[in-house]
Amino acid sequence: MAPTACEPDSVIEHIHDLSDPRVEPYRNLKDRELAAMDDLFIAEGEHLVRRLLDSDYPVVSVLLADRRAEEIGPTIREEVPCYIVPDAVMHQIIGYRFHSGVIGCGRRKPRATLDDVLRRDAKKLTLAICPEIANAENMGAMIRLCAGFGVDALILGERSCDPFWRQSVRVSMGNIFRLPLVQSDDLRRDLRTLQQEWGVELAATVLDESANPLADFSRPTKLAILFGNEAQGLDEDVVAMCNHRITIPMKLGTDSLNVSIAAGIVLYELTK
Repeated sequence: MAPTACEPDSVIEHIHDLSDPRVEPYRNLKDRELAAMDDLFIAEGEHLVRRLLDSDYPVVSVLLADRRAEEIGPTIREEVPCYIVPDAVMHQIIGYRFHSGVIGCGRRKPRATLDDVLRRDAKKLTLAICPEIANAENMGAMIRLCAGFGVDALILGERSCDPFWRQSVRVSMGNIFRLPLVQSDDLRRDLRTLQQEWGVELAATVLDESANPLADFSRPTKLAILFGNEAQGLDEDVVAMCNHRITIPMKLGTDSLNVSIAAGIVLYELTK
């Protein structure tokens, strides 16, 4: 079928078969396979796709269900390929019938370093550091929290899951396209760099009654807050590197909180 004009400089194309090579990224939405396909990722849903289009991430294409073509098609930038598929094909791609009918495919930017995302002349600095978040939902929630509380950058350890996994992108509500991210290949080296070259003090969040209660902690001007993973918390040697240990006092025998819930409490307290 011939391309259909949405507006003078914007063209969409109708596709009826998933075997079409133009929709190859959407045929298999497994995260690791997408990452291997030229660093691609998926943004699912109208809200996320709009945030992707408004970001500085390269947009490979947008895929729309027939029922959304007239509404969404004309809003797609002219340089972004826009493909329209029947609703039944969109059901095949997503795997369930109730969805927004809007998916985008983006390409990751080159991996950022500390120097890329931090400003040496910053008078105040707040960083969040996660040595190992294995759960994509927690990753997305952490990204959203950091963006919401004005964290300058989120630094991820080498054992953390990929922040661009489909579920992480979705839970982040598109804030992953705005928040500066560093995925470290040597976190302990980067922690030393933050302390020695950037003058950043490190605060470990721990489950320890001898640690400084969060409400009593007086934050330094340049602070990096370390959050442990869902099961084991922070490694002892990482805690030993930190300048401070802080804890959220709890009652009724509660021994821990989900990492994203704990992060929300800590970040609110230390950024308000």
